[in-house]
Order: sequence, then C-alpha cells, then structure tokens
Amino acid sequence: MAQAQVAERSETLAPAFDAFRRDAAFGAGGLGPARSAAFDRFVRQGFPTTRQEEWRHTSVAPIAKIAFELAPVADVSAADVEPFLFGTEIPHRVVLVNGRWSKTLSSTASLPAGVMIRNLRDVPAEAGVDTPGPTPFADLNAAMFEDGVLIEVAPKTVVAEPLHLLSITVTGTSAALVSPRFVIKVGEQAQVFFVESYAGLGSGVSWTNTVTRVDVAPDAMVDHVKFQREQATTFHLAAMMVRVDRAATFRSHAVTLGAKIARNDLISTLAGEGAECTLDGLYVVGGDSLVDTHTTIDHAMPHCPSHELYKGILADKARAVFNGKIIVRQDAQKTNAKQTNKALLLSDEATINTKPQLEIFADDVKCTHGAAIGQLDEDAMFYMQARGIGEADARNLLIHAFAGEVLDGVREDVVRERAMRLLEEKLSLWKV
Repeated sequence: MAQAQVAERSETLAPAFDAFRRDAAFGAGGLGPARSAAFDRFVRQGFPTTRQEEWRHTSVAPIAKIAFELAPVADVSAADVEPFLFGTEIPHRVVLVNGRWSKTLSSTASLPAGVMIRNLRDVPAEAGVDTPGPTPFADLNAAMFEDGVLIEVAPKTVVAEPLHLLSITVTGTSAALVSPRFVIKVGEQAQVFFVESYAGLGSGVSWTNTVTRVDVAPDAMVDHVKFQREQATTFHLAAMMVRVDRAATFRSHAVTLGAKIARNDLISTLAGEGAECTLDGLYVVGGDSLVDTHTTIDHAMPHCPSHELYKGILADKARAVFNGKIIVRQDAQKTNAKQTNKALLLSDEATINTKPQLEIFADDVKCTHGAAIGQLDEDAMFYMQARGIGEADARNLLIHAFAGEVLDGVREDVVRERAMRLLEEKLSLWKV
C-alpha cells in the first residue's frame, strides 16, 4: 500500500465512529462534541506513514487496510479471565471486556478508603478528551473509548496491595476495535502499585488502541507494571503520558510478549524539582511480530534523575524498534540521566533498529546512553556445556540472566514471578 494511501485510509474507521455516535456511551457526560473534535483531529492527521521519522521503521499499513468495527458486548465468565488474574494475592482489580467495565468480574470493595474508582463518563473533565494526544491513535482513543476508568488515590494513602487493571479483548468473526482508557491521579505522599495488563480470548483479528495518563503529586510514589500478552492476530497501539511532580517517584516495567504489531509510546515529564523516573522494559517476540518502543523522558526541572533499561529477545523473523529520547530543558541543571538498550537475537533473521536521542539545553548535567545488539555468547555456551549442562539448558540460563536484569527490578514478588513464568512459557514455545 502506497504511503499516501496509508495516510488517507482513516475513512476505514468512519463507519465504526458513526456506529458509536448512536451508542449511549458517545454523549454520556456531555462528551459528544469533544469526541467528534478528537475524531476530526485523527482524520486530519491520518494514519502515520514510514515517511515520518517517528514511524520510519513501523508501517501501520496492515492496520489501515482493515475495516475495524467497534467490539461487541461479550459474555465472559470468571473462569475465562482466571488465567490472567493473580488470585487472592492481588484481590483488587478493574476488568474491562471489549472496552466495557465489567462490574461482575471486577473486585474493588476491599480497597482502602482513600482510593476512588469511577467511570470517566461520570467525570468528563478528567477524561482529557480535549487535549491532543502524542500520536493520532491517542486522538482516536479519545473519540472511541466507551468505559474509561478514573482512579484517584487520596493524599497520604498507602495502598498495601497492587491494583490490577485488566483489559480483555474477545474476538469473533469481524475485526474488532477496543479502546481502553485509564486516568490515574495519585495524591501527595501517597503510595500505590498498579499492574496494567492486556490479554485476548479467541483467534480473530483485533486492535487494542489504549491510552493511560498518570499524574503523580509531590512526594508520592508510584510503581507500574504493564503486561501485554495478546495473540499474534492482535494489533496493540498504546500511549502512556506521565507527569511526575516535586520529589515524587515513578517506576515503570513494561513486559511485551505478543501481538502482530505492538507499538508503545511512553512520555514521562519530570515537572517538579527532585522528581525521579525509571522506565524499564522487556520485549520477547518471535514469528513475524514487530514491537516498537518509543520513550521520552522530559527533564523540565533541576535535580531530577532518570534511569532507563530496555531489553529485547527476538526469535524467528521478529523485528524490533527502540527509540529512546531524553530531553533536558534549560532550567534542568544537575540532571542525571542514564539510558541503555540491549537486544538478544536468537536467529539470523531477527532484526532491531535502535536510536538513542539526547536533547540537552542545560550545561551542568550528566547524561549517558548505550546500545548493544548481539547473539548468545558462544564462550559462555561452551563453558556451561563443557561442565555437563545441555545446550538447551545453557541457552535458557543465558536468556534468563539477560532478562533478569529488567525483571529483578519489579518490587512486588507475585508480579515479578508472573513475569518470569510468562517468559518461560514464551521460551518453551520456541523450544530453546
């Protein structure tokens, strides 16, 4: 498909948007005009093409050519979602099924009094629909989300157990579009841990187009882990925008394990002096999947450290893109930023394009970046095999050690153990 045609294919989504206009959710909370404006912004921009620098290595032509429909209401049982939950170890959860909040599958009754969860349709001012997104697809989400979720954590509230945000896509015979939207506001000196996960049921074609906004107030501490484990027939496009205020801390660990095309745009603004941010991630893909990660850490104030470590494990004909941008504003003196991207290629046909970016406008800073791409260390393999360790076990040990540097940073034991188990399941499919 020619690039000009790709950009113009936004009309493939016009029928889905027109159908949504007739849904009660469209105008709920008075959001109708803002939704229409957001869709107009998307249409004006069109689908991005590989002629645009931010999308140079990622063609969305496979998405643009499909006439997606709004995902229908789906009947999902507790047994269906059980494999994606954490049991009694993480009892608090909000479950969306095809973009709609399932109160029967969710469990929020035992949350502390300082945590409030509402539908964004009931608090339209918090939805952020009037604010243009960082990508055209964020505007499309603003136009098409049905049951957005607002989570507010009151100042000084300490949430002892993580809160699980689970989005399930149930596919059928038609190509389904799902638009989850999460807004998280954490009050001053509060502490909370979120697990945001995406999974699918069925083998049909689907598109998860999700947006998450996080606002971290002064002295607050937020941990965030994202699991993306959808099928090879799914397209996953995500935008996450984080604002970290004075002396606050935001730590993120993203684990990407599936999808035909997975694109994550993560933007973190250190908006208060002494704010700290950690963005770590692990992507493990095979087949002909493409995973694209674009991160931006914007140091807007002084004395703000940031840390970033992204690692990829690629098999078969899988492709990956990593673009990590660090911006240091003129007033952001005493910035300390470190970025590292490493990729492990398990086949000769797997490829990655990595691009670190530094934009520094202050003079008293310390910023470093590094990238490394390679295959399994033959000397290490020989060393272990010479000591009686089989080839398959030796490979697994090296791969686990490579991934462990990222996953070991997850502070919650049950979440870290789940991440390791998902990695092992992925490796078992490749028989490595």
